[in-house]
Amino acid sequence: MLPDGSLQMMAPTLGASSKSTHRTRCEWKEPGYWLFASAADHWNRQEMRLTKVNSLQKVVIGQIHVQGSERPPVKVFWNKGRITMVFRSNYLQEDPVNTTVLENVPLGALFKINIHANSSGAVSVSASCNGVKSTSAIMRLDNTWDTKTLAFHGGVYNQIDYSDTTDPEDGSVCIISDLSITHA
Repeated sequence: MLPDGSLQMMAPTLGASSKSTHRTRCEWKEPGYWLFASAADHWNRQEMRLTKVNSLQKVVIGQIHVQGSERPPVKVFWNKGRITMVFRSNYLQEDPVNTTVLENVPLGALFKINIHANSSGAVSVSASCNGVKSTSAIMRLDNTWDTKTLAFHGGVYNQIDYSDTTDPEDGSVCIISDLSITHA
C-alpha cells in the first residue's frame, strides 16, 4: 500500500510461477466465485497506471477467471500501448477472438478499464485514458458458461516466459488507485 492509499503490484519476469507456465504475476482476486445467472450485472471497475512493463510489452491487467481452468471467457491486456481483449464465446473454444478496445495508452498514464457481464451472457470491456473512451462490441457467451464458477482478477500477469537468459531487471509494475467489484 502506498501513502496515498493506492496499491502497487510488482511481477518480476524472473520469479515464481504456477506449475503450468513460466509466466509470473502479481494479482488481486475476488474472495469468492459466482455464476453469470447469480446477478443481473457483474462489474469490475479498475483505475490504474503501469509504471513498468516487461520486455515483450504485454501484460494481462484484468480478466473474468473461471475456477479450475486456464481458459477464461475474457482477458484484458495492456499490449504495447493498447488496451486489448480476448474473448471466448464457448468454454471449449480453442482460439479466442482478439479485439483492440483503446489505442494510445502510454506507459505511466492513468487509465480505467471496466469489465461488464450480465446474466444473459452479454460481455463488454470499456477503457479510457487522457480523455478518450472506447467500448468493445457487446459479445455473447453461449450456454457452455452457465455452470462455470467465475471471479474477477486483475493486476499484472506477464505474457513472457522466463528462461536462463532473462534479464533479472525485467518485469511489470502497476499502481491501482481505484477498484470496485459489484454483482447486482
